[in-house]
Amino acid sequence: MISGVINLLALTGSFYMLQVYDRVLGSRSLPTLVGLTLLMLMLYALYGGLDAVRSQVIARLGGRIDRQMRSGVLSAVLRSPLRSPLPGDGLQPIRDLDQIRTVMSGAGPAALFDIPWLPVYLALVFSLHPYLGMVATGGAVVMLAATVLTERRSHGPARAVAKSGAERQGFLDVARRNLEVIRAHGLEPVFLKRWTQVSDRHMDDLVRSVDGPGPLVAFSRIFRMALQSLILAVGAYVVIKGEASGGVIIASSIISGRALAPIESAIANWRGMVAARQAYGRLVKILETGDARAPANVLPPPHAQLSVEALGVAPPGVSRLVVQNVTFELKAGDGMGLIGPSASGKSSLARALVGVWLPHRGTVRLDGATLDHWSPEQLGPHIGYLPQGVEIFEGTIAENIARLESQPDPAKIVAAAKEAGIHEMILAMPQDYSTKVGVAGTALSAGQKQRLALARALYGDPFLIVLDEPNSNLDADGDAALSRALARVRERGGIVVVVAHRPSAIGSLNKLMVMASGQVQAFGEKDEVLARMTQRAAGPALSVVAPQTQGKGAGQ
Repeated sequence: MISGVINLLALTGSFYMLQVYDRVLGSRSLPTLVGLTLLMLMLYALYGGLDAVRSQVIARLGGRIDRQMRSGVLSAVLRSPLRSPLPGDGLQPIRDLDQIRTVMSGAGPAALFDIPWLPVYLALVFSLHPYLGMVATGGAVVMLAATVLTERRSHGPARAVAKSGAERQGFLDVARRNLEVIRAHGLEPVFLKRWTQVSDRHMDDLVRSVDGPGPLVAFSRIFRMALQSLILAVGAYVVIKGEASGGVIIASSIISGRALAPIESAIANWRGMVAARQAYGRLVKILETGDARAPANVLPPPHAQLSVEALGVAPPGVSRLVVQNVTFELKAGDGMGLIGPSASGKSSLARALVGVWLPHRGTVRLDGATLDHWSPEQLGPHIGYLPQGVEIFEGTIAENIARLESQPDPAKIVAAAKEAGIHEMILAMPQDYSTKVGVAGTALSAGQKQRLALARALYGDPFLIVLDEPNSNLDADGDAALSRALARVRERGGIVVVVAHRPSAIGSLNKLMVMASGQVQAFGEKDEVLARMTQRAAGPALSVVAPQTQGKGAGQ
């Protein structure tokens, strides 16, 4: 409706010029000129106001699309590394959403709303004179053909730009995460060379994306200007022949120019609109293939057992299983140590136990219910997880322990800190629990970060606690605090699973599982398993639990 009124008001200048040339100049009436001029100014003021309103509506439509999709897009970005990794740095969906919002704020969408009014303008030009209508229609056909050709020449390059841009951002992310290694090993020239190659490839794609539609943009602009001059010439011809009045010359030129302006604007903005359309398609595909949400039913908190049956696990995006046919059961109060050589599947199994990686086959159950019966929000409070690569959130000590809860219970925060043995360490900091730890915990040592992450895992007394090498950066005091924490978890009826390379981490546990090549080699009471292994061969038994096996493999 707004676009319709705007396009009708856009005819104000044409009709004004027509009336001035045919009515005012012929009658030499100043009152008529004043009246027409005032009406023209009023209509242009209304035109400007409605055009501004339409621009605001279109921009808000972009904001509405952003609000509707942002939650799903962020969820996809957070899930993708754990399900099916996205190319590059994994942030392409965020950039796609930004691309859509940016294009919706430009002139392209408004031009698309104006193009359907092209027949109305051509009909008006025809009403002035058939010759003028034929010239304007021929120009419109040429411009529409240029639009179709622009679409074909923009599609492939726009896709290539998005792909190489994602690769470029992914390279930057890798470099940022490995700054210390790059600096220590003198790898800056190597990374600079690779960065140049990646950037050159991206720039080549950008140039091709401009070169494709670029000539058509220039052609459409020059063609429209030439067409308006041609219409002036044809208008002069029909006036000389006595078939039209003088006002027709100016009016036909203005109307035809207005008719073709949206097409020219669309061609000029087509590259961005193609990129936005492709971005929207990628977002829809990602959201459609996202994880199905858990049922709405609320299950009671788990309190009795953890059971694993014929479990098979593979890394995200990989079909080869790194954990195969694992079956065991733990009851409330049990603590299981998980040992084995590097790349034996220990960390992969730990990720599956807490729902980070989805099983390819088999099941993981808490009190008889598989993990997918809970939504992550419902399951999270019942899980405590300390991964091998410790990450700390930007914020305060308290916020990290409380898992970024908006209104945490201070008593629970202190209890978790005491259980992890870091209460005194926190009190010694400048602002105790309100101390800022910086991005990724840069203000903390490796041992402090590991103990803080342990407190986060213990926060709220979760039923299942899975710790992946929780003492890799701990000193003797930290080891003792960890053992006490594990013992208290078992005393209150929780279940503990600890991936360990150092024997001190399994001292307070009662069960032991030995893995190799992704399969269970032994499982049972800790002392019995160690005894059986010792009987088989003293060397292999010691190599499983001795500190010499502290190497960490990516396939664990």
